Amino acid sequence: MFILLSAAIAPGLALLSYFYLRNEMDTEPRRTLLHSFIYGAIITFPVLFLQFILEEEQTFTNPFFINVIFTSSLEEFVKWLIIFAVILRHVEFDDPYDGVLYGAAVSLGFATVENVIYLLSFGIDQAFMRAVLPVSSHALFGVVMGYYYGKGKFSSDEIQKKYIALALLAPIGLHFMYNSILMLEEYFMYAMLPFMFFLWWFALRKVKQAHEHLIEHLSRSGEI
Repeated sequence: MFILLSAAIAPGLALLSYFYLRNEMDTEPRRTLLHSFIYGAIITFPVLFLQFILEEEQTFTNPFFINVIFTSSLEEFVKWLIIFAVILRHVEFDDPYDGVLYGAAVSLGFATVENVIYLLSFGIDQAFMRAVLPVSSHALFGVVMGYYYGKGKFSSDEIQKKYIALALLAPIGLHFMYNSILMLEEYFMYAMLPFMFFLWWFALRKVKQAHEHLIEHLSRSGEI
């Protein structure tokens, strides 16, 4: 059991540490990041419960609608909502790169609990594939979401709403593509590999841009 839980939790913590250590100019309080991770973990249960109820009641019958449109939208919306309602106006959210960290933390909290439940149900044999695909994809969706949150928070009021909307719409769009590829079943890996390369490139580009925005922010405030 210990080995299984370690295999389920380690990928999320490793990815969060990676994005945390990429911030060379400033350090975000680890306690606040831990709280964000916990928020993401907590929201996993109502989301999975709602998905289970709708599946059991056969509320929707179209597999594409259930697995792609509904699931992707629901998961990204609740993550977006947590950041909007709890984190966006937090005093520790004080520079553009913080968005990347908080987005990744909430998403990885969600992905880690989901991963624990999955491995408890299907065994540790799935651990590597789960780390490479669902856990990392959730992290990268969160990075993109957080980038736009960080961009929006430190933009003028006129364009802030645009970036806050993109913080929801961009991850949903990426999640749509990811879940659509999974629908290909035995052929999904042919499309998944190039998509994951693209997703990593896109998310790391946002990380780099967030770091550039951080330098600009610190420069304007006279901190560097």
